[in-house]
Amino acid sequence: MKRVIVGLSGGVDSSVAAYLLKEQGYEVIGLFMKNWHDDSVTISDECPWLDDSNDALLVAEKLGIPFQTVDLSEEYKERIVDYMFAEYKKGRTPNPDVLCNREIKFDVFLKIALDLGADYVATGHYCRKQTTIDESGNEVYHLLAGVDPNKDQSYFLCQLSQEQLAKTLFPVGELLKPKVREIAAAQDLITADKKDSQGLCFIGKVRLPDFLQQQLKPKNGAIIEIAADHEKYARDNGERIFNYAYDVSDGKKVGEHIGAHFFTKGQRKGLGVGGTPLPLFILETDVATNTIYTGQGKQHPGLWRKNLFVAINELHWVRPDLALKEGESLDVLARIRYRQELEKATLYMDKIGLKVAFENAQFAIQEGQFVAWYQNDELIGSGVINGG
Repeated sequence: MKRVIVGLSGGVDSSVAAYLLKEQGYEVIGLFMKNWHDDSVTISDECPWLDDSNDALLVAEKLGIPFQTVDLSEEYKERIVDYMFAEYKKGRTPNPDVLCNREIKFDVFLKIALDLGADYVATGHYCRKQTTIDESGNEVYHLLAGVDPNKDQSYFLCQLSQEQLAKTLFPVGELLKPKVREIAAAQDLITADKKDSQGLCFIGKVRLPDFLQQQLKPKNGAIIEIAADHEKYARDNGERIFNYAYDVSDGKKVGEHIGAHFFTKGQRKGLGVGGTPLPLFILETDVATNTIYTGQGKQHPGLWRKNLFVAINELHWVRPDLALKEGESLDVLARIRYRQELEKATLYMDKIGLKVAFENAQFAIQEGQFVAWYQNDELIGSGVINGG
């Protein structure tokens, strides 16, 4: 009998994943990952880890499977939280959920599971895995979008490797969310009607400024407004370049902020500046000069880009056999954030990295986030956005 260790999070998806695997004849063990201790920055009653742990235990007892908790808070701090602080300090906007999957769930957790004799690990992610055999007789693992278009979570797994996929199962990827809840209710699982968790992976909803101020100190700086008809936008000939290299002389000061590293591109709330005909959106943050550049309205040309760049050391292929060589290009579908519709784009590979050129301009492309690209419904690669 094959042994599967399920990452029981205390949510309905992983609960049903464990149930389905047991029904399929696997030896199932539930494992809850405790990754956070500091509740001081967590919004009250939003995804507290203790409640989640108790729910996971009750699900395991209901299913009649062994259960244990493992404390990974040290690894989580080193690999995720410290990374987040470093990225925000550099003026980038990280995606901790993608990193959490790569570094914690499918690395630290996977190794623990294998040490416990597991053949596979399983999670409640809404995605699918398929296996084919290549011309050399080797197995190739395909990461496919989940069947439920409203819950597809393949983007969050865009940094997984063939080695990680080889040991992973996604039992709910073929199901729609209502069906998952229906199964949970039929088995009288306590998580059947539980709301989906939100916020940072394993932490929940946080007051981000409070969270960041643990290490990043407030520092007053200027808020500069850039006019929509600025000559910079006319000079790019519609290419919508990634970085317009703003200077304070390009606009007028309209207010002050508490630190550029607390803000991100596309952000509308939190600036404390009113009196403009249209809402102010953040166009760029410059942490070197501690300056925020803003523009009026969501259609401001400074918010929209067609091109982005991924440095070669931050480029990842889920399908290494499809990796581009220098001078090659590939038409794909791509997205720059979770739940975004896939957009037509072309990849261009050169000696220093990968250019991703979208057919249509994209809103608020943020350095530090991940761009993921697909062929049909298969996610084949991704990378950290770091310029254009």
